[in-house]
Amino acid sequence: MTLLWVTGACALVVITILIISYNKLVRDHQRVYSGWSDIEVQLQRRHALIPKLVAAIRQYARYEQASLQTLTELRNQASRGGDIAQRGALESRLNHSLFSVYAVAEAYPDLKTSQNYLELQRQISEIEQAIHFARRYYNGAVNHWNTRLQTFPDIIVARLLHYQPADYFNYKENTP
Repeated sequence: MTLLWVTGACALVVITILIISYNKLVRDHQRVYSGWSDIEVQLQRRHALIPKLVAAIRQYARYEQASLQTLTELRNQASRGGDIAQRGALESRLNHSLFSVYAVAEAYPDLKTSQNYLELQRQISEIEQAIHFARRYYNGAVNHWNTRLQTFPDIIVARLLHYQPADYFNYKENTP
């Protein structure tokens, strides 16, 4: 009878540990998805402002079509999506192109004082900061998730459920 109680208690402890592990994995998996969703929202906000910025610059800088065309093409590519590594590379290139356009705009004094241009530049700067914070949260959630997938007892539950490590969002930032 004692053996039955000990076996039952051990089984209950193991089941409890597996349930707790499963619940924590689900919570952390959702944090990764939530973090990525926050990044996507900020990237979409930035993508929505780029055509307005291009239009504002085009009014003043008629000779800078190549820079504006590159920015527009990168925006279109980045809007199509892809995996996280591809998105990071595209968004980094888009960010670099965006700040190249800012550098071109410096040659046009009328543009630099245009309220529309200044407001767009301010909004993009705010979005860049929001992307920075969202990326830090997401990469922290990914770090926690990936660590959990490699630690005991979570590794057992993760393998049973075929959970995979998440990719970090690598994004090179510039500031205006």
